[in-house]
Amino acid sequence: MTGKKIVILGTGGTIAGTASAAQDNIGYTAAQVGINELLGSIAALEKLPLVAEQVAQIDSKDMGLDTWGRLALRCRHWLAQADVAGIVITHGTDTLEETAFFLQSVLAPAKPVVLTCAMRPATAVTPDGPQNVLDAVAVASAAGARGVVVVCAGTIHAAADVAKQHTYRLNAFSSGDAGPVGYVEEGQPRLSRNWPEAGPGLPVRTLQAMTTATQWPRVEIVMSHAGANGRVVEALLAQGVDGLVVAATGNGTLHHELEAALVKAQGAGVKVLRATRCAQGRVIARPDDTLASAGALSPVKARIALMLELFAAAA
Repeated sequence: MTGKKIVILGTGGTIAGTASAAQDNIGYTAAQVGINELLGSIAALEKLPLVAEQVAQIDSKDMGLDTWGRLALRCRHWLAQADVAGIVITHGTDTLEETAFFLQSVLAPAKPVVLTCAMRPATAVTPDGPQNVLDAVAVASAAGARGVVVVCAGTIHAAADVAKQHTYRLNAFSSGDAGPVGYVEEGQPRLSRNWPEAGPGLPVRTLQAMTTATQWPRVEIVMSHAGANGRVVEALLAQGVDGLVVAATGNGTLHHELEAALVKAQGAGVKVLRATRCAQGRVIARPDDTLASAGALSPVKARIALMLELFAAAA
């Protein structure tokens, strides 16, 4: 530990979940245990300089823009304190990669913001949450640590790369081709590549505007598949969608009917990005592409990037 405080922000999730039977790892209710109770059950944290705050108490499948805005503001508040070394956020696994990417995009912090989670509820015979929290605190306390990362099952993932790849096993996350930032071994981070780059992030007034905005740009995700057509795109266009991300096959290829509808939407002023539905790899752009590539961003992360781009353009 550095001697400085670690701030732990609770948002709910499986890590705070409870089930009626200790052997039940799937029939639980998420977000039942408060952050103070959760931390109080981890004896190894007792003598550490921690500050806990409950920002939300939700199942992460229900994560929304309002919670993201509040969370970003609380992170910005605590990161500005000289006696704070870093932040740990307890979070559900379902949308963890989206929250991490959002926070890195808007904060790009010079201090570490570490999201952690659990695949088993707090009432499990052998819950994984306590060890994940300990590892996250170790990362948030590490000298030189920076940026938004995810710590799960002893592995450190960068927000830009992390994705949930398994529905059940404890090491459910992967960093794909990029590989993990490193590992936590007996309370010590061991890096395999650099921490995420720090940057200025968004001004506080912009973050505040996000939390008070009555409506964000509407960006939806559609998927290309065998037999796809343009009817979903046409329906979204009629509803006034602002942006579309298409989860394309392979290297950004699209069923011709869906592609025609997307080109029409783009011509009507809707911003369109092509991501890939493949778990690994990126969409490699060509000079003659009609629809822009999302590069290495997954469909859900491309959606966030496009929302932020449209929000900034409208501000």
